[in-house]
Amino acid sequence: MTWALVALGAAVGAPLRYVSGHLLDGRFHSGTILVNWVGSFLLGLFSGLGLTGHTLALLGTGFCGGLTTYSSFAVQAHDRGRAYGSVIVVATIVPALLLCGLGFALGAHA
Repeated sequence: MTWALVALGAAVGAPLRYVSGHLLDGRFHSGTILVNWVGSFLLGLFSGLGLTGHTLALLGTGFCGGLTTYSSFAVQAHDRGRAYGSVIVVATIVPALLLCGLGFALGAHA
């Protein structure tokens, strides 16, 4: 049952990632950065809310896992070279961590 919930969540998250990348990725890869920010915030929120079991499998592992992407992020950062790739890394990771913490704080106080 859990695997089906993960698959269902990913079936919604992954197409959203694809569309975001298709519509927004340009020289700065805005779509990839955006989905990683949103997914980090949501995962922090879900954790702060104390979601567990099937709900966390659907929303956390499935949806957020399907929405976010490390592979595209890593390839895009690598392909841009050391200097520009470093900008992409910092522009993704620092805000994503802050947003995850914000989501967790909001969820914990809800």
